[in-house]
Amino acid sequence: MEKKEPAFEEALAELEQLVSKMETGKLPLEELMKNFEKGSQLVKLCRKKLEALECKIELLTKDDGNSGEWQEFQGEVSNLRNAPSPLDDAPF
Repeated sequence: MEKKEPAFEEALAELEQLVSKMETGKLPLEELMKNFEKGSQLVKLCRKKLEALECKIELLTKDDGNSGEWQEFQGEVSNLRNAPSPLDDAPF
């Protein structure tokens, strides 16, 4: 059975918890590395979700004569913009 991808808010909350634990400086090195790896995965997931949402918003707000009808974004999101992400300052 495939594991369901967490919602953006859940992933961000988990990332914040990991960062808080890591910032204490009291974790053993092995646990620190596991948290770092998990945090890196969470940052990647959050970026992917934000980029997909950004594309949806662009489609919704685009003046194409459809009166702002919602259209699902089709395709893979990959570096569509060079703008900095809100997660660029993440420690991972």
